[in-house]
Amino acid sequence: MFKGSNVALITPFKDDKLDVDNYIKLIHFHMENGTNALVPAGTTGESPTLSHDEHQKVIDLCIQESKGKLTVIAGTGSNSTQEAISLTTHAEKAGANAALIVTPYYNKPSQEGLYQHYKAINDKCGLPIIIYNIPGRSVIDMSVETMTRLFELKNIVGVKDATGNLDRVDQQLKAMGKEFIQLTGNDDNALEFNRRGGCGAISVTANVAPKICSEFQSLSTLDDDKSKKEAKNLDDFLQPLHSAMFIESNPSPVKFAAKQLGLCDDIVRLPLVEVTNQTKEIIIKALKSAKLIK
Repeated sequence: MFKGSNVALITPFKDDKLDVDNYIKLIHFHMENGTNALVPAGTTGESPTLSHDEHQKVIDLCIQESKGKLTVIAGTGSNSTQEAISLTTHAEKAGANAALIVTPYYNKPSQEGLYQHYKAINDKCGLPIIIYNIPGRSVIDMSVETMTRLFELKNIVGVKDATGNLDRVDQQLKAMGKEFIQLTGNDDNALEFNRRGGCGAISVTANVAPKICSEFQSLSTLDDDKSKKEAKNLDDFLQPLHSAMFIESNPSPVKFAAKQLGLCDDIVRLPLVEVTNQTKEIIIKALKSAKLIK
């Protein structure tokens, strides 16, 4: 269920409010273009600046519109354990298939604090939980040892690994085995990540190139020579686009890219701002390179 191309879904805004019409359009865009799972209200969906009502509505709409045809992995993380519990229990009641929970940012908990944070959420819900380990944005890095302890709990099933350290795939595979789901949060390392034992990505690039990302993910886990070659070719093809999506703070670049495809506006909430004109040129060039626009 939790494999392949899973999109870290952007949240479109209009007049600084949730743009429901374009959000629904985005969901159907992914349903029609091979995306395996929708990940609403994650950090790419600007969860830190969504109100609680908006956060819940984004998840509710995603579940309602996908109608069980796509897996929904709801972003329910917070640097407040109680808030994360509240968001996760709401997602469970709404019908989400899993929760993606980021390591608590700013608080800078110890490894024991991380364990107790996730254990408290685990103990209060019945949803499968995917840990989101992203030290570049949350300051802390969950160790393999802590993750192994958490995997012993009933609901902890895997990790979205955005450490950028491919050796972690090997270490986590050795410590927890193949049943522990490993998804990369870095589009640019997805090929090698899967070769080492990963089973997919929670992708930013898939917001604008879902069909190509889905095809790439399908090929990247196959062992035959033809599939390996085709996966490498697609990876090379996508690399300029991956790079452009992170040239400024995510999700500003991908929202501008989505605007070029007519999917939604490029409005982001402060403290994020729209990308610079120089970055816009780079993104447009990358979209053309990927044959997404002419």
